[in-house]
Amino acid sequence: MRPWRYAPAVPHPPPREISIRPTTAADVPSLFAFECEPAANERAGTKPRDWPTFESRWAEILADIDGTRTRVVPRVILADGEVVGAVNISPQGDADAIGYWIAKEHWGRGIASRAVERMLEEYTRRPLYATVAAGNAPSLRILEKFGFVIESRERTPETARCVARETVSLVLR
Repeated sequence: MRPWRYAPAVPHPPPREISIRPTTAADVPSLFAFECEPAANERAGTKPRDWPTFESRWAEILADIDGTRTRVVPRVILADGEVVGAVNISPQGDADAIGYWIAKEHWGRGIASRAVERMLEEYTRRPLYATVAAGNAPSLRILEKFGFVIESRERTPETARCVARETVSLVLR
């Protein structure tokens, strides 16, 4: 997989306001559309899920209001009031991991950095982990900016959700 260097075709100014809020059922179709973007999947080394699988997983997450069963803390990212992505805390073994996804048309605007910062302010349990495709330099830079350090690199096999790729595991203590 090649390292990513993204330059927006049409420069957009940075948004005036970035916020996160709990994900609702009304957000799920937008999140599905973001997940189906080919360039985003290539960058992350993932494969989009089909609608029934995606919808079923989100129904499970949203039905678990306090996160006791799924251990997911789901948030959507708003840029000037528009849903442009998601940032979530999810279980990774016995620990917790942060993950985020930004709609392709909003890449390069500083949104992911500000959303991760807001999630880290809200979710303070440590250690917190992250796993990133090794070629996803923008995500690696964001996580390192907030104090995540690389713990390991490994070749991960193909799964139903991911392509075979080199991944980088990071931790924030």
